[in-house]
Amino acid sequence: MRFIQGVRFTLEPQTAAHAAEMFAVLSDPAIYEYENQPPQSVEWLRTRFTKLESRRSPDARERWLNWVIRLPSSELIGYVQATVRADAGAAIAYELSSAYWGRGLASEAVEAMAGELQERYQVRSLSAVFKRDNQRSRRLLERLGFLLASPQEHVRREVEPGELLMVRGIQR
Repeated sequence: MRFIQGVRFTLEPQTAAHAAEMFAVLSDPAIYEYENQPPQSVEWLRTRFTKLESRRSPDARERWLNWVIRLPSSELIGYVQATVRADAGAAIAYELSSAYWGRGLASEAVEAMAGELQERYQVRSLSAVFKRDNQRSRRLLERLGFLLASPQEHVRREVEPGELLMVRGIQR
């Protein structure tokens, strides 16, 4: 993995050394309105990040690529991540501190990651799953050209009833 330079940020490959800074970011209660929960402790997050540093699933079938988003001020504001599959598809996720919502940073970070996934990992399609009520994520993905997947694709990918799947091809 390499650093990705954006116009307003740098995507840094996530490591265990980011745990303390990211714990503060991920402790923002606003980001859990629709799903998940904050990390239990800095130590718990460090252990998780250490496991992710392998950049591979335990069966080595998937690449786990995780970047933190760092501003020029050196503040970390969130992350972007991708699970790259052998079929040239990648499931993506992202999380930003609520203090940075509505500024276009999430869109720019996801696009920077998508470019890296296409160029370096030969990814041809992206997918994202999110809670049905999370209209902020839906609008972000729509702005990035994602479309709602078919009902059949929701079933094939075992998307839970309260969730939506959106997909986007990457053009060469």
